[in-house]
Amino acid sequence: MTNSEIASAFEQIADLLEFQGANAFRVRAYRNAGRTLHDLSEPVERIVANHDRSLTDLSGIGADLAEKITTLVRTGTLPMLDELRGQVPESVLMLMRVPGLGPKKAAKLFRELDVKTLAELRAACETHRVQELEGFGAKTEAAILSGMTLAESPESQRMYWADADVFAQAILAHLRPCRSIKQMEMAGSYRRGRDTIGDLDVVVESTDPNEVMDRLAKFPNIEATLGRGETKMSIRLRSGLQVDLRIVPGESYGAALLYFTGSKQHNIVLRGMAKDRGMRINEYGVFRVPRGAHEEEDESENRRGLSSFVERPPSPGGRKQKGTVPLSAGGSQTVSKLEYLAGRTEEEVYATLDLPLFAPETREARFEFEWAKAGPLPKLVEVRDIQGDLHMHTTESDGKGSLEEMIAAARERGLKYIAITDHSKRVSMANGLDGKRLRKQWKQIDALNEQLTGFRVLKGVEVDILERGGLDLPDDVLAEADWVVASVHYGQNQSSAQITKRIVDALANPHVSAIAHPTGRIINRRKPYEVDLEAVFEAAKQHGKLLELNSNPARLDLDDVHCMAARRHGVPIVISTDAHSTVGLDVLRFGILQARRAGLTKADVANTQPWEKMKKMIGS
Repeated sequence: MTNSEIASAFEQIADLLEFQGANAFRVRAYRNAGRTLHDLSEPVERIVANHDRSLTDLSGIGADLAEKITTLVRTGTLPMLDELRGQVPESVLMLMRVPGLGPKKAAKLFRELDVKTLAELRAACETHRVQELEGFGAKTEAAILSGMTLAESPESQRMYWADADVFAQAILAHLRPCRSIKQMEMAGSYRRGRDTIGDLDVVVESTDPNEVMDRLAKFPNIEATLGRGETKMSIRLRSGLQVDLRIVPGESYGAALLYFTGSKQHNIVLRGMAKDRGMRINEYGVFRVPRGAHEEEDESENRRGLSSFVERPPSPGGRKQKGTVPLSAGGSQTVSKLEYLAGRTEEEVYATLDLPLFAPETREARFEFEWAKAGPLPKLVEVRDIQGDLHMHTTESDGKGSLEEMIAAARERGLKYIAITDHSKRVSMANGLDGKRLRKQWKQIDALNEQLTGFRVLKGVEVDILERGGLDLPDDVLAEADWVVASVHYGQNQSSAQITKRIVDALANPHVSAIAHPTGRIINRRKPYEVDLEAVFEAAKQHGKLLELNSNPARLDLDDVHCMAARRHGVPIVISTDAHSTVGLDVLRFGILQARRAGLTKADVANTQPWEKMKKMIGS
């Protein structure tokens, strides 16, 4: 089992125990175990198999929890979790998808109003029965009703890209021993780097489909095989993730990979361009349509697998091959003969339309075709372009790594500078720092910088933007910092005018360098607050400030669309990890993936520059 799966099991135990009103210390133990396992870089399975190391060496893992982890790893199930699930209707767990509705409130709704589903919850809110419960009230009822849209959305059933990546890599590694596999790659929204993933698509070129499908059937995390044909197989993993395997011949591999990568909108544009040139493009290749031939669009016929007689590409000996090729992308053909033009690689498919090879992350029909008309495609930002990480926490606030440990981890990853940005005092739940503690930390940083060569630690802070406006540390303290990132943590339900003014005023403060996670979203759990981002972009541009793309896979804030808007306004983005541990520094790649979806280049991202150049950008 993956670390993410094991962590999720313990987090669900904590939710179910809290739902049942269990002892708070017991609930916290399971919740902390889940966090520990989720942040662990080493596979839990390896620790279980390694007799030289014990799970009890991990923070917060005692003998009882270690035994349960071992059982889960070795058997794939945990009797305690199965028993708890049997005591609570599965539909009730869906209530906790509503932002702000935790296990305790969900339990109260279940016990006192007999609310078991999201539909029943909506009805209870609309008839104002929820506000009559003790501890709820009209505001809570309105907030629940407002959050229902997010909980009911199909998006809420999707998995974070970062979690899907663990499964994707495991599946590819599992299939690689097949000798018949010539090439393979993940496709779909995973390959395009969307922040959430609905399922996984694997495209494989193989000379022996049965070998590949037999191998996939032995993947250890399978809950059910949903279907198997001659060249396609679908499975569902224990996590609920569906995996679709498609096996194609070499002449179609590039076309299939392109088609199943998508997006749908991107493919529609390609098909339209092909049609204008008298060609047909689908997952089997690019074909020349004979002049005067009639094409019939019939998706239902296509789904039944109709085929047409087509001319195959030249054989190694130079002769054209003839055979039957299904033409399923967009309908069946009534023509009797098509000429194969391309399909072995994505590059040659695009070349038939005089297009360049688009990076998968950009294939959303948003700007890529305009870029192609303008000339060579810009080079998108890469992880190796980042020189500094400008948002991270230590044990001084709510981080798990010491100052020295975070520095060492950053240097190991090839960074040239970092900013230590522990929380300020307003965030008391995270042990936020006041001016006195902050200055003490900065003296430590000054001392460390004298010993470091080729690396710089910036004196920073994540300062809170107060509900009434202003910052929670005085200007004389902030003036001593190298880097100040301002954040909204409280008052997120304020009106658009209020919350926008708070952020715009913070950007006007001469000591603020950037705004962290500017919309406050938590994917699938919390909607963005009602901020007027156009006003924020204008203020950032006016005052020469930056906006953050937070790489935490649950945030990825700003999202790709807003990063595109920031670029349009000429506002540089800073891609940071918001790391709370040394392992947390590795989430940088998720932020980079999001930036690439926005079409950002190295020039659009401020922290691709040396610190001395960055200082000038923010007027320090």
